[in-house]
Amino acid sequence: MTARGTPAQAAALVAAAYQQHTLDAGGSWQAYVSVADPAGAPLPAVADEPDRLLEAYSVNKIAVAVAVLDKVDRGLLTLTQRLDVTSAIVIPGGDGIFSLDGAYPSSVTLGHALAALLTVSDDTAVRLCGLVCPAAELNTILQAKGFPNTQVQPVANPNRFYLGTSTPRETHGLLRALVAGTLLAPASTAFLLRQLRAPIAHTDGVRRTMSSDERARVATKGGWYADARNEAGVIFDRAGAPVLTYALFAAGQADPGNFGGTHPAVTARAKMGRSFLDAVDGLTGTGTAHRVSRQRPSNGG
Repeated sequence: MTARGTPAQAAALVAAAYQQHTLDAGGSWQAYVSVADPAGAPLPAVADEPDRLLEAYSVNKIAVAVAVLDKVDRGLLTLTQRLDVTSAIVIPGGDGIFSLDGAYPSSVTLGHALAALLTVSDDTAVRLCGLVCPAAELNTILQAKGFPNTQVQPVANPNRFYLGTSTPRETHGLLRALVAGTLLAPASTAFLLRQLRAPIAHTDGVRRTMSSDERARVATKGGWYADARNEAGVIFDRAGAPVLTYALFAAGQADPGNFGGTHPAVTARAKMGRSFLDAVDGLTGTGTAHRVSRQRPSNGG
């Protein structure tokens, strides 16, 4: 699939790729994908049940981070403040790194917890965020920002919650607001995007079949639980301006116990990612440019 010269042509290619790969994967899909258009509003390329309320799973870790960083922006929290990591707060066997070390109690900064939340999708990091932004407050912040459907699910402990719901359109809108700079202060926006574009951020889906430089042009977050496999993010042009925004929700495919890269929905997203990037690669994005900070492997020393 080769790049085309106009946003409308790129949107048509994106729509065709989505249709083909979701059909191949089977199951149920809901999505909203748009291509930036310098002449006006973004062009919808895919609108597949975009207003259906769905379990977002770890895609909503972006929303959790937004609420926490909103408190940072208002001076109520700092990225350098420390959080206690106790054995009671660690989720045994959960995704991420906190459940692996077995050395508790320890402490980390809030910035460290957010980095773990957004890159390796650490489940215990959700509970650490809840220590400084309880569920009710988190939902109120998101509602005030215009996202009434992107809500966590409270539990008996006010500092804990399930990751809750969103819709494809609302997740897409949250990402658009983030890259537009209307959601958070510039420093918090840069911090959040740096995590989602990092080399260790989610690579099984949209970013799988890409070079390291291409992956750096994609800010993405996966979400997987039970039979669901979700992913949402932004593709940037070569200058760092957002050019394509996607929110992809899938469930009901075969092999629900497989959380690896060979799951049908994950394979479909990998193929879509390559097609999406190729479709917009010759286009210019719109709005604020977010240049990537190059991260290269180190040999220690």
